[in-house]
Amino acid sequence: MLKRLGLSATTAGQTTSAALFPSKLEFNPPAHGVWNIVHVGMLVPEAHQIYVCAINCMRGVTLTAAEMGASNRFSCVVLKEEDITRGTVEKVTLEGIAEVLRKLADRGDLPPCVIVFPVCTHHFLGVRMSRVYRELEREFPTVDFVRAFMDPIMKRRLSPDQRLRKAMFDPLRSCDADGHLVAFLGSDFALADDCELRELLQEGGFRLRELQDCTTYAEYRTLAQAGLFVATYPNARYGIEKLAARLGRPFLYLPSCFSYAQIQEQYQQLCDTLGMSLPDFTYEIARCEESLTALKELVGDTPIVIDASFHPRPLGLARLLCEHGFAVTEVYLDGINPEEEDDLVWLRENAPEVLLSSIVLPELRVATRTRDQKVLALGQKAVWFTGTSHFVNVVEGGGLWGFAGICAVASLMDEAWSAPKDVRDLIPRKGLGCASCF
Repeated sequence: MLKRLGLSATTAGQTTSAALFPSKLEFNPPAHGVWNIVHVGMLVPEAHQIYVCAINCMRGVTLTAAEMGASNRFSCVVLKEEDITRGTVEKVTLEGIAEVLRKLADRGDLPPCVIVFPVCTHHFLGVRMSRVYRELEREFPTVDFVRAFMDPIMKRRLSPDQRLRKAMFDPLRSCDADGHLVAFLGSDFALADDCELRELLQEGGFRLRELQDCTTYAEYRTLAQAGLFVATYPNARYGIEKLAARLGRPFLYLPSCFSYAQIQEQYQQLCDTLGMSLPDFTYEIARCEESLTALKELVGDTPIVIDASFHPRPLGLARLLCEHGFAVTEVYLDGINPEEEDDLVWLRENAPEVLLSSIVLPELRVATRTRDQKVLALGQKAVWFTGTSHFVNVVEGGGLWGFAGICAVASLMDEAWSAPKDVRDLIPRKGLGCASCF
């Protein structure tokens, strides 16, 4: 018997739980700029990815590699139904990966690093992946095998994305630390060039390195020399903290946020760790205020819609904008990040009418979507739901951090309101910022 599906929205004033909506079948809005594990793994220079799964699961990752023009760094081993019934999954996994690498070696293209992605089937059948890796390492001693997994239906504390962001740094070996080298790792995007952090570290005699700076696998391996490891992206916190502990180095978690006080607290942590004096950020805060004031004069009471694919702190951004008089009407997200509890409390008390809407509930597939060009959207999924062509085309924080990040958001909103974008061209593109064959 058919039954009516549950509500897909609530208001900030009514929200009391981190679990906003029921867990059920999920709908994926056709806005594809957010990165998946294929995009993330490609950040390791010269690494080759091998997926071992059934053809239905293989379709998405294969298309991702093709769409970003990286098929030469991607291979697959297909599991068939008879492999499951005959108990040959382990054999096929080992022999399939080995065959791929032998063919690459014959062409002179044996990679220095291979990221292997088994799937849920390997868990269900108890495949001894430890044996698989042992045999592979014996035959290919020059290859670093990164132990990843593509198993999204496994209900574990860590997602495949979080575990990949840990595994992709496992090849970094213990070495002497360079006390003047600071590594910011785990984000899909490098810090913006104008971030005040870069100047601060340079003036203090420190060098900043990111994974995005590395063009070869040898350069990637030198990241192990960092005297301090910093994670700025929530999904990378676990992995970078484990890396720092393994190498015996200090670790800081300094997530991108939209609170002046929190940004200053993070700078205080960084300066204390590096033995530096905390600078005066009066000028930087004044720049943020000027940028937000100018933006408010431009957009006035234009409805602003934010979605969680734009930035890991959508409620913090909503709070900043509301504090400065902007008309934030809706935030698309499916749960409350514990790091944003204070922002939720503030919204509940000061902007209770802000709507909190689901992104993935199945009824959204057939929900009536607006086509309102008077809306300013931050994030691609908000674009799909509202239909506006005035939007900021950024995913997952976009490398925006610190006071410069706030100024950049204001500038991008100014640009988005002043110059509409081609939705039909931009929104379908996979992995915003990656190479694309479209």
